[in-house]
Amino acid sequence: MKSKPQVKTKKDTTMNTITNDAGHVPRNTSAGKPAHGTGEWAAHNVNVQSGCRNGCAYCYAECMAVRFKRKNAKDWTVPVIDWGKVDAKYGKKSGRIMFPTTHDIDSHNIEACVAVLKKMLSVGNEVLVVSKPRLECIRRLSAELGAYKGQIMFRFTIGSADDSVLRAWEPNAPSFAERLASLELAFRAGFKTSVSCEPMLDADIGAVINAAKPFVTDSIWLGRANQLRQNVAINRPGDIKAKELANSLISVMTDDFVRGLYARYRNDTVVKWKESIKKVVGLARPMEKGLDV
Repeated sequence: MKSKPQVKTKKDTTMNTITNDAGHVPRNTSAGKPAHGTGEWAAHNVNVQSGCRNGCAYCYAECMAVRFKRKNAKDWTVPVIDWGKVDAKYGKKSGRIMFPTTHDIDSHNIEACVAVLKKMLSVGNEVLVVSKPRLECIRRLSAELGAYKGQIMFRFTIGSADDSVLRAWEPNAPSFAERLASLELAFRAGFKTSVSCEPMLDADIGAVINAAKPFVTDSIWLGRANQLRQNVAINRPGDIKAKELANSLISVMTDDFVRGLYARYRNDTVVKWKESIKKVVGLARPMEKGLDV
């Protein structure tokens, strides 16, 4: 008997177009898992400590550390530097490195951060430095890393222009004025600069965009808080006010709000959209890590 001939099939990787309230937007329908989280911005990540002093109620890194019993909610804000990572050698990577991703840069770890950044940059790596910036730290980084300006982009997290909102969500992080001053400092020093408004912490994100845009050379990213109820429940167990804060923010950041935001800024070449926005409005989600688009 002759065997039945095999029929070869070709995988469909076309881009479909959908229509929604924001207009015609391409959606990626190719197989595989799109880049998400830090993978939207960088192919690799490096951290030098466990825990973070900022104490952000929505923090995904804290949530994961508590869930998997690497930390508890009380000792997360008393971080421990991993000196093994500080002393390690760092080779050249293919693709951008994000530093840090699970903690911030502050006066307690600035020496460790400078040391690791210099090691990564000196071998030719491209590094995305992400922080809720403290002015003294950005001044130090700008002075120490000036020789590597072409390899560095600063991306500063600013989720609201309202200090009362920032304090409620990020009790130990810098004020809006300090973050904006840090952005201006990096910009004036000749570094590539960008802003992350992920998570957006109130509906008036336009205030952040308008204030930051004069000092941004690259992009302002907008995104919703991910898994907010879960993160707050784990990070702030039994905290009724934190729970109410999360419910209030979720009630604001609806799909309709997102569509309206996209309609407002879709033609602004500085504004970019995180996965939480792309999924709502139907934008293509890159399949490759680190494209920063």
